Amino acid sequence: MTAKLIDGKAHARRLRESFRSEITSLIASTGVTPTLAVVLIGNDAPSRLYVSNKAKACRDVGIQSIVLERDLTTTLEELIAIIDNLNNDASIHGILIQLPLPLHIPVGPVLERVSVDKDVDGFHLYNVGSLVVGRTVFSPCTPYGVEKLLEAEGIKIEGQNVVVVGASNIVGKPTALMLMQRDATVCICHAKTRDLAQFTILADILVVAAGKPNLIVAPMVKTGAVVIDVGINRLADGTIVGDVDFEGVSRKASYITPVPGGVGPMTVTMLLNNTIVAARRSLGPIQQQNSGLAKSAV
Repeated sequence: MTAKLIDGKAHARRLRESFRSEITSLIASTGVTPTLAVVLIGNDAPSRLYVSNKAKACRDVGIQSIVLERDLTTTLEELIAIIDNLNNDASIHGILIQLPLPLHIPVGPVLERVSVDKDVDGFHLYNVGSLVVGRTVFSPCTPYGVEKLLEAEGIKIEGQNVVVVGASNIVGKPTALMLMQRDATVCICHAKTRDLAQFTILADILVVAAGKPNLIVAPMVKTGAVVIDVGINRLADGTIVGDVDFEGVSRKASYITPVPGGVGPMTVTMLLNNTIVAARRSLGPIQQQNSGLAKSAV
């Protein structure tokens, strides 16, 4: 068996094309341009690259992006003041705090300060907690991208055994909750799990987000499983690989995502989607109805 490649770039491209049309209609009917504010503290090179890529993706679909850069001397109080100003600015629809933050700034109080209605990353406690009951305002972007990739490929979720390897608050736990809401039977594995293979071998859908190169090898995967590799790891020679041994597992799985080019493009695409949804929500129910806009493309 040779797995079908799940092309995240292609799925993201199709969604972004639909976003362009949606934004054009939104601007024409309401005069509102979806706007995302990104706050970047310090000079971390990967963070700067991520912010640059997000800004480019915004421009490509017609979202206005504003990047607020501050140096490493920024205090928690100063960052909170920046967030409060953005919360109170009606022209800003989405707020993204680029992580990681400098060590002297605690992450919790910062993410909790972002308005729930502008939390397009889906990291606020309200949005994370609401995943349990399926009423979140914004779903976290990477788990949302995983869900949409499965949908786009027509992969059944209901009734399937799903194993999520990795229990982070950003990817693993939200992914498990979102797929549970789709009536999957979900198991979460983590660094303390004994005999990982006894769990992964049972998965109809295996989602791996552990941050460890080649953690999952072919004998750990059931024949015909769907394998979603969320990991992204840079090896000593500069090669980018996932958490899954792609060559070995792709000969046993039915579907598999590549790294890079799988989940990554969908993560940014879901950020764009959430920003558009935030802009539409800011109009209020009457204006939304009058605008004649369809619900989100995803």
